[in-house]
Amino acid sequence: MRSTFKILFYLKKGSEKPNENLPLMCRLTVDGEIKQFGCKLDVPPTLWDIKAGRASGKSVEARKINSVVDRIRVDVNRRYQELMQSDGYVTAEKLKNAYLGIGIKQETLLKLFEQHNAEFLKKVGHSRAKGTYTRYHTVCKHIREFLPLTYHREDIPLKELNLTFINNFEYYLRKEKGCRTNTVWGYMIVLKHIISIARNTGLLPFNPFAGYINSPENVDRGYLSKEELQSLMDAPMKNKTYELVRDLFVFSVFTGLAYADVKNLTYDCLQTFFDGNLWIITHRQKTNTNSNIRLLEVPRRIIDKYRGMARDNRVFPVPSNGSCNKKLKKIGVQCGIKTRLTYHVARHTAATLIFLSQGVPIETVSRLLGHTNIKTTQIYAKITNQKISQDLETLSHKIGDMEKSICKAI
Repeated sequence: MRSTFKILFYLKKGSEKPNENLPLMCRLTVDGEIKQFGCKLDVPPTLWDIKAGRASGKSVEARKINSVVDRIRVDVNRRYQELMQSDGYVTAEKLKNAYLGIGIKQETLLKLFEQHNAEFLKKVGHSRAKGTYTRYHTVCKHIREFLPLTYHREDIPLKELNLTFINNFEYYLRKEKGCRTNTVWGYMIVLKHIISIARNTGLLPFNPFAGYINSPENVDRGYLSKEELQSLMDAPMKNKTYELVRDLFVFSVFTGLAYADVKNLTYDCLQTFFDGNLWIITHRQKTNTNSNIRLLEVPRRIIDKYRGMARDNRVFPVPSNGSCNKKLKKIGVQCGIKTRLTYHVARHTAATLIFLSQGVPIETVSRLLGHTNIKTTQIYAKITNQKISQDLETLSHKIGDMEKSICKAI
């Protein structure tokens, strides 16, 4: 049964200040139980409308008083709703204490975020990747900058989060930070995870994301043509570092390995498989899935070229990802390649040009790339016109006799 609940504002008579103003009080009534508290505001009795429970007139002072009254009313109503959702019942004493913060530990968003990040950092290098930690750290930093700008505060209690907060933060990411749709989508997933921690630990009785709608947009993931790849492989490089970056990119094209997996590749991962050929037997860092890839002639030559140049039994002396991508961009311009070269482009080219276009089934490509879901492979790989033509040519040979017999019967 729902409680009866009323809020009343009044002036406390007999407590006149030297300027003859009276303290503003708030009275809470829940199922007949009454509790009151001071609003920390003194009001001229001549301005107060007893019947309306607010200041009369449109003077600057009256508007200031009514602003305080409205804010307290909204906050008390919100505390009432929170108590009903979390405890199932409300008393005037509980409501007063909840509003004043008496006996209630105010858990805040940034505090929870920072605790999560500190624990996550301990796992980096073991069960968690540094890149994932960086994303959590970045979102936490954005929220720390967003709160003073939009809410004029350094932190915000978890129980004050709502759909408006979520939408305001998304708007901030788009307008102030210039984030694109897919970046915003990824950042909101991070925030949603922090919110889920608060809900699962009982710190938040409701879901601020309820009613929030956001989805990634499809991106045309580029890949190299056969001619562009050949041009890249034949082009003279300005120095040994650029040559190394180019060779590592080509290695990824012919193996489908991501940057992190090339960097972590050791000679222990190079094994002769059951068929007598040399294979890469490894786990993808991102998904921790098996990724077994037979070494073709091009990647074998690249391995031999850099043998003994890296430390800790690693196959390649790999520069940082940022350094590689900067150099790849310049290499692409040098070779006249319109697609902006990154290591992601290498994997897309592997899926499309090296595997699918050569008739490798998409299920096999998915295993080669170490994907946990074939839908991911479908995003990475492009079904080219060449692939369609080859598939239909193969089909025409397989059903040729059937077509002949059908044609005779027509």
